[in-house]
Amino acid sequence: MFDDLQELYQQVILDHCRKPRNFHELPQPTCTAQGRNPLCGDQLKLFLLTDGDIIRDASFVGSGCCISKASASLLTDAIKGKTKAEVKLLFDQVHDMVMTGRGADGVGKLAVFAGVHKYPARVKCAILPWHAVIAAVEGRGDPVTTEKEDA
Repeated sequence: MFDDLQELYQQVILDHCRKPRNFHELPQPTCTAQGRNPLCGDQLKLFLLTDGDIIRDASFVGSGCCISKASASLLTDAIKGKTKAEVKLLFDQVHDMVMTGRGADGVGKLAVFAGVHKYPARVKCAILPWHAVIAAVEGRGDPVTTEKEDA
């Protein structure tokens, strides 16, 4: 059963890598953020369209490894309709899950990244888009990087 689940997760990640959802620039975003992972070469720019505190639309552009691209794709789907506070809570859940492998029950499709903790070099790839979305909702202008932290 566990092997079947891992295979399904790998298929979902590959699908989002090959055909990323929301992979375009939003015409008039209300906030943006850039992120880069020098170790892997991942680079992305995230675009959000907010209405007050609600994220109405989200998209991204960039290049990177499969994990990074799939993470950005799933993130942009997951945050639509959420408040900025809900996005911050989701970041905490996803960050903990990617770091430890625990907590996958409460994150829906994002659970596909629960196994990433077994591959420390890939943790930064999976979490980069999440650091970018926090920078965007907090209005920080500096690009985020995974260079100086554990993830």
